[in-house]
Amino acid sequence: MSQYSSVRHPITDRQQLGAMVWGIIIFILAMGIFVKLGLAIVPAQIGDYQFDKAVAMQLKKANDNGESSREFMSNLQKQLSVNADYTTKPEEILTFNNDKTGSLAVHKAYEVVNNFFGNVDIVNRFEGDITAADVVE
Repeated sequence: MSQYSSVRHPITDRQQLGAMVWGIIIFILAMGIFVKLGLAIVPAQIGDYQFDKAVAMQLKKANDNGESSREFMSNLQKQLSVNADYTTKPEEILTFNNDKTGSLAVHKAYEVVNNFFGNVDIVNRFEGDITAADVVE
């Protein structure tokens, strides 16, 4: 019997080859899905980070200069129109936690919706408080 143990069967080789091809196909599909997810999620996260920093800097400037909440919103709208392509107004995203002149603080709440495929969307929801203390110098 030992002389037959080193003989390979052609059926076994074909089955093993098929498993490798299917493994590669599944890997490529999975990588495609992960890339598509990344392209939908990462830009929204970066945009939120930039938005937070712009709002915090404007809050610090407004508090240092003793600006009112109306002046802050006007200046923020101008800053956002220069820096980025925001289609919404700050009034739709931000509400004031503290609207006293010199100690302004806001709360953000908004969503970014990106199409994943077909009628499946990825919704990135951003919510949190922003104060002048959030400015990193």
